[in-house]
Amino acid sequence: MTATFIHGTKISDDIKREVAAEVEHLKRRGIHPGLAVVLVGDDAASSSYVNMKAKTCEQLGIHSRKLTIPSAITTEHLLAEIRKLNEDDSIDGILVQLPLPKHVNKHGILESVDPKKDVDGFHSANLGSLVLGHETLVACTPLGVMELLYRLNVPIEGANAVVLGRSDDVGKPQALLLMHANATVTICHSKTRNLQETVRRADIIVAAIGRTAMVTREWVKEGAVVIDVGTNKVSDRRDVQRLFGNDETRLKDFERRGYIWVGDVDERSVKEVASMITPVPGGVGPMTIATLMKNTIKAARMRRGL
Repeated sequence: MTATFIHGTKISDDIKREVAAEVEHLKRRGIHPGLAVVLVGDDAASSSYVNMKAKTCEQLGIHSRKLTIPSAITTEHLLAEIRKLNEDDSIDGILVQLPLPKHVNKHGILESVDPKKDVDGFHSANLGSLVLGHETLVACTPLGVMELLYRLNVPIEGANAVVLGRSDDVGKPQALLLMHANATVTICHSKTRNLQETVRRADIIVAAIGRTAMVTREWVKEGAVVIDVGTNKVSDRRDVQRLFGNDETRLKDFERRGYIWVGDVDERSVKEVASMITPVPGGVGPMTIATLMKNTIKAARMRRGL
């Protein structure tokens, strides 16, 4: 068996077209959806992500605002900026780009965002609503994973699903979404006993543990669907060759940039036993931005009782 690669770029393009159509529909009703992204500091990767989100907004007709704030800002001053966005009726969604500087109270900042505008789904009110199964704004990456599974007609109801990782932004909401879709869910982490055996029982594996190529073919039963959420930077050419052999595309990518991005799944071995697998990059990543756009439209509608 050789796995089918799940190309998130194509599916994300489908979602973006749906969002663009919805934006036009809302504008005809006098509603102009708006997204504000708050960037603290000058981290190159964070700046790149923010620019990508702004560009996507522009393509889909969503009003976007980028707030670039010096890294020396205090928690109190940043809270004041968030309050202004909360009160701004032209803004439907607020996203605080992470990571924040260490001296800033991350939890306090995320909790200060109006839950109705929390398009990242990180506010405790939205997480609590997710636990209860209420309609709410959900974290973009796990929501993107569910979109992939639904749109590929992967059987979820009754399936054994394993989520590798228990983070607040991916692992926990992912497990809840799968549970609400009637899967039988196991959350695994660094302290799980017999980890490999537990993962091997899964029909659906979502790997979000942050360890380069940890999941190998021995961890995966034949026919499983493997979703790789991991993004790990590999900067040693020997590691690239160990993971991908003489794959010309990967080697050229490494030579051009001096590093490549690799998931939590050993793609080369797992694709021989899985039925479907997401590549890194090009799998879950594009879905995260697409679902952010979808969440912005959802927030615009929910705020107006639509």
